Amino acid sequence: MSESRKPNSSRTPAPNATVVPEGWLEIGKIVAAQGLKGEVRVYPDSDFPERFEQPGTRWLLPVGATEPQAIELVKGRYLHGKGLYVLQLAGVDDRNQAEALQGCKLLVPESDRPQLEEGEFHVIDLIGLEVFDQATQTLLGTVTDVLAAGNDLLEVTLSQPKNPKQPTVLVPFVNEIVPVVDLVSRKVEITPPPGLIE
Repeated sequence: MSESRKPNSSRTPAPNATVVPEGWLEIGKIVAAQGLKGEVRVYPDSDFPERFEQPGTRWLLPVGATEPQAIELVKGRYLHGKGLYVLQLAGVDDRNQAEALQGCKLLVPESDRPQLEEGEFHVIDLIGLEVFDQATQTLLGTVTDVLAAGNDLLEVTLSQPKNPKQPTVLVPFVNEIVPVVDLVSRKVEITPPPGLIE
């Protein structure tokens, strides 16, 4: 599970992109209005359904804004097959108000990160970790992204790529291949199968 916010430093923001302020986590983005009663569709950037289903305060970051604004989540539900949540936000009562929120990011304070089970990590904590070959302790590269797939994949930018046109590799984030994740030392150790790093 992950709070799948990618840190701002891992990518170059697009021109005019809204940058998430320090101290906040992006949990989703409003992509469209839903129906006529002010509901909005949210593309989630979090693996925690309670972010979208449990009523309470969330924060909106409008396009181009630098300060989030508090808003109350009244209720929310998951749209199966769409990969989206439909939210009712307090004070948003019609389609025009909902459409005006398109593009807004949904945030929570960074201090509000859920507790994780053993072997689970927040994405933000994995980005930037150095990657070592467990057998040789050779530095292979740095984790630059985590991609959701059947099993999550660590995107590793190689220190010395054998093919300059392919400076990154995808490493399946499973115990057999990534047996050590040391957040204190800011490193992971991998046991890559033949051909993975080449």
